[in-house]
Amino acid sequence: MFIWASAASAAAVILLLIIVSYRRQIRKICRQLDFLKENKTNLRLTSDLPLPEIDALIDEINEVLDRAREIRQDTRNSESRLKETITSLSHDIRTPLTSLDGYFQLLQQSSSEEEQKKYIHIIQTRISSLKDMLEELFTYTRLQDGEYKMELEQMDFAKIVYDTVFSFYDDFQQRGIEPEVDFCEGHLYIQGNEEAVRRTLQNLIRNALVHGKEKIVLELYCADGEAVFRCSNDTEHPEEIDMDQVFSRFYKADSARTHTSAGLGLSIARGLTERMGGRIRAELEENIFSVDVVFKLHC
Repeated sequence: MFIWASAASAAAVILLLIIVSYRRQIRKICRQLDFLKENKTNLRLTSDLPLPEIDALIDEINEVLDRAREIRQDTRNSESRLKETITSLSHDIRTPLTSLDGYFQLLQQSSSEEEQKKYIHIIQTRISSLKDMLEELFTYTRLQDGEYKMELEQMDFAKIVYDTVFSFYDDFQQRGIEPEVDFCEGHLYIQGNEEAVRRTLQNLIRNALVHGKEKIVLELYCADGEAVFRCSNDTEHPEEIDMDQVFSRFYKADSARTHTSAGLGLSIARGLTERMGGRIRAELEENIFSVDVVFKLHC
């Protein structure tokens, strides 16, 4: 009887010690959680008890804390990108608007019909640039929507390339550049969206016109069952081009941001191309910058 009583007493003491240890550990976890709530730290909860239940609880809590930290970091990154976006947009939209205001004042003050026609032409050009910029922003925003669907159909990639390049004839004339053209013959059928393909090609050619110095080369060819359109231009300052950023939004190689665009042309071209199952790539060899748009051929 005495032995049973002693065993029961020992068990009671052990149980009491376990309960006390559990409570002490719970209080410690609460203190750690209070500390983590009040301080920005990457510390994780720890346990003094070698008990699987406590360890499992702490592991679960630490996973929740890690996920919360990731969400906070993602939120901070998103806020930073939003601030950067607003700053870029403010600059890019304010520049043509300021220019418009100046030319409107000159137009009002001018009494020369020739000068008035000149200012009107400049104003129309600035308004057109502003419209293009806003259209770029709208297209870029639409591409960020994961639910945006693009209707695809079989089309003649070669014909779209011919038509798009020809539509830039006046632009090449104004720049005093005669592009070197090397197009393969015949039809090149791909699966795509005609409006998106045309917009992609336009963005590549516009980029070459803006940043090219004297030389623009346009190529269309087949390789390994794929249709490839390449747009190349010479650059005055190739060292300023960050090849890791050329397809990033709002990226402009000219640090002074002298060109009236939102810096979205190549980013939109990539988004449209990838939505159609194609690939886009860029390379820089010495002072020649090239962008390739690649689509799988469909017979």
